[in-house]
Amino acid sequence: MRTYQLESPGSVEGIVARERERPAPGPTEVLVRVRAASLNRRDAMILEGSYPLPASPGVVPLSDGAGEVVAVGERVSRYRVGDRVLGAYWPRWQAGRLTPELFDQLGNTLDGMLTEYALLDEQWAVRVPEQLSWAEAATLPCAGVTAWTALTHGRPLRPGQTVLTLGSGGVSLFALQLAKAMGCRVLVTTSDPAKAGRLKALGADEVIDYTAVPEWSTAVRELTGGAGADLVVETVGARTLEQSMRSVALDGEVVLIGAGSGERYLKIEQATYARTMATLRRVFVGSRQDTEDLVRAVAGHGIHPVIDRGFDFTEARAAYEHYLGGRAFGKVVVELP
Repeated sequence: MRTYQLESPGSVEGIVARERERPAPGPTEVLVRVRAASLNRRDAMILEGSYPLPASPGVVPLSDGAGEVVAVGERVSRYRVGDRVLGAYWPRWQAGRLTPELFDQLGNTLDGMLTEYALLDEQWAVRVPEQLSWAEAATLPCAGVTAWTALTHGRPLRPGQTVLTLGSGGVSLFALQLAKAMGCRVLVTTSDPAKAGRLKALGADEVIDYTAVPEWSTAVRELTGGAGADLVVETVGARTLEQSMRSVALDGEVVLIGAGSGERYLKIEQATYARTMATLRRVFVGSRQDTEDLVRAVAGHGIHPVIDRGFDFTEARAAYEHYLGGRAFGKVVVELP
C-alpha cells in the first residue's frame, strides 16, 4: 500500500512517500481504507519540530482522516465491514479527563491517516454521518472537536449570548458554525475584506477588521452595548490575549486554544485582569466521547465543514505547502480514490 512517513522534520521534503505491506487487523482492530485526510496547525508544528509532544521517527502524518472499514478483527463488536469511520485525535482518551498515560496522538506518536490503509483499535474510531462527504468527515477530529469543547465544556451557552472568534482558521470556522447552530450571536475578527464577506455568508453577525481597529476590543464592547462577549474562542495566543481579555464579559470565559509560536510568555496587563472576573480556560481538542458528541451535533444541525481545497494523495507535499502559505479559508484536504 502507498503511505507517507515523516522522516526528517524541518520542511515538506521530509514527508516521504513509501510502500508498506497492507496490514491485517488484530483481534480488536479495524482496517480502514482512508478516503480523505486533512491538515491542522499541529501538523505544521510537528513538521517544523516545535510541537510539545515529540513525534515518533518515521511516523505516518496527520491526525485527521476518514474512510471505510474493509476488515475487522475477530473480537470487534463496534463496527462491521462497510462502516464509515474517522479516527479519534487522542485515541486512548475515551471520556472524562485527559491524563498523562493517555498521551498518544494519531499522526504523532502513533501512525496517522496520510496513508491508503489505517489500522485502528475499534475503540479509536467514531462513526461518520452519511450526510458528510469523505472530505468533510476528515476535517472533524482536531479542529471540529476543539471548537466543540471550547463551546461546551465551560458554562452552558444560551441562545442569544455572544461568542467572539478570531480569524478564519479551522477552529474559528467550526466555532462560528456551531455557535450559530446553538442560537448565539457571533462576532468575528479578520483583516481580509474578501474573507469578511465569506464569514458573513457563514452566519457571522458582525465582522471586525482588526487592521483598521487595532484595539478591536473597543469594537466588541460597542457591538455588545458595553457588556462584552460571553465567550471568546482565543485561537491565536500571545499576540491577542490582552485584547481578548478586554473583550470578554465581566463573568465570561476566554477559551485559550493557541499559545502562539515564537512567544515565551502570555501576558495580561494587571489593570485588565483587575477589572474582570472572567475565566481563562484551556482546551486541548477532546476525547472520543467529545468526538461522538460533535458528530451528532453536526448531523443534527446539518452542518457542512468548510473545505478550502482538495489535493490528490500523490500531491501531499503540495497540500502541506498550500496550508503553510496561510491563505486557506477552510480545511485543506488530501483525497484518495
